[in-house]
Amino acid sequence: MPTVPPDVHLQRLAVQGLTRRAARTPDDVVRRILAVQAQDLRGARLAVRSRSTGLLARDVDAAFDARRLVVAWLNRGTLHLVAAEDYWWLHPLTTPQLAASSRRRLEQEGVSPAQLETGVEVVSRAVTAAPVSRDDLRALLDDAGVPTKRQAFVHVLFAASLRGLLLRGPVLPDGEQAFVDPVTWLGPRPPDTDPDEALGRLAQRYLVAHGPARDADLATWAGTTLGAARRGLAALGSTADDDGLHRLPGAPAAAGVVPAPVLLGPFDPVLHGWADREAVIGRHVGLVTSNGIFKASALVGGRAVGTWTLPGGRVTLKALEPLASDVVAALAADADDVHRYLGLPARDMLTA
Repeated sequence: MPTVPPDVHLQRLAVQGLTRRAARTPDDVVRRILAVQAQDLRGARLAVRSRSTGLLARDVDAAFDARRLVVAWLNRGTLHLVAAEDYWWLHPLTTPQLAASSRRRLEQEGVSPAQLETGVEVVSRAVTAAPVSRDDLRALLDDAGVPTKRQAFVHVLFAASLRGLLLRGPVLPDGEQAFVDPVTWLGPRPPDTDPDEALGRLAQRYLVAHGPARDADLATWAGTTLGAARRGLAALGSTADDDGLHRLPGAPAAAGVVPAPVLLGPFDPVLHGWADREAVIGRHVGLVTSNGIFKASALVGGRAVGTWTLPGGRVTLKALEPLASDVVAALAADADDVHRYLGLPARDMLTA
């Protein structure tokens, strides 16, 4: 795949909301990105922070409790944070192709078809009655004789989600999300959208926060076929330039401004939005591990220059290359904002 030109990379960072961190609501940020990777819930919350000003992590949780934001298994079979109204059309568009792999994994985990049906019924009945914690769902499945050891439990929940019977909604006192029934929690499912219309909507919403991008980028991000991505772009009326890049029709080009130094959370959207991550990670390939962990990173000049962790509730930076004193100072100031956002005591950033 061709290397991403520097101006294109900066335009992408701008449409991601990283160049100008405005006073946005959590809903605004999530709707713009469309789907924020969320198997690490703190990472999803931090993705909102780095694209806004003045918010707190509890504002994201309040949006969960108010039924405006939800988390579901969507693109690529991975948990994603989305606006409630976007769940209804993203689910039928991005999940049917996951059914075959789900059946294989259930078989590998020792869950028979009959046990799966029992498990899905148990889960659906529970979440339709009230929000249910993960531990309580596991106990209900154990009582029903449905396997839950190793990864069996997760894959039973995943199968229920693929059938449109399960979401992650309100936040429990321990900070985890309870599971809910989509219809009970969000209201009646709207009529299905025409497939080509839905693909066109997908392409349009993707380009809002990821353009310029290639058809393969859209397919990779959404977990669709390349053909489906191309159908969506065609329905939108987008044509590629000589580099194969699509832009949102009629939208002005984003300013190619280098964003200020910022601390990005784990699994940040800039590491998932396009097939090629080289523009962000460069030679620091260890930011993405072989077992699929996307580390929290420090972005300076539009590229990753370090990683950071939060041991004991204190931002600790590990530089991956020499950093100027003014850059360290800027990252320390952003670390202060991370502490504020997460409701942690103010403490100076440490460098490892």
